[in-house]
Amino acid sequence: MSSGDEILFDAVLEPNRPLKPGAMAIVLGIATVMATATAVLFLIIGAWPVTPFLGADIALLIWAFLACAKASKRRERLRLTRDLLTVERFTPNGRCVREDLNPYWLRVDHDDPENIGAELALVSRGRRWVVGQFLGAGERASLADALREALQRARSAPATI
Repeated sequence: MSSGDEILFDAVLEPNRPLKPGAMAIVLGIATVMATATAVLFLIIGAWPVTPFLGADIALLIWAFLACAKASKRRERLRLTRDLLTVERFTPNGRCVREDLNPYWLRVDHDDPENIGAELALVSRGRRWVVGQFLGAGERASLADALREALQRARSAPATI
């Protein structure tokens, strides 16, 4: 392995995982029982037009849990060698999009780490790649610092002959 192939930074970024399937079933079961009991109560007092909305609430809750579980399957991998920073993005369905960037021209753009919505971006020659959108503010700040340090090491590494 030449020094150009030496891995200087390697990170896999993943969003926080939602509830486990068993816990999700318990939460949905409790919500369904409560909505059903409420619907029966409204039926008894004659306010039957309310009941479809309780069913819609449960349907939306199920959809939200499933969408969250699917979105949590995405991930990103950042791998830096002296000659190349590779950014691989894996979608929830497993498709991979890969970008190869030259670390010499690359800078980490994360100016306001305390800002909740502050993006962490890699910028090179007028192009911008946002990474770690699903990370928390502290995690993005830590990643930005680690990337800056690793890029500095990559730029200062001796050239291969």
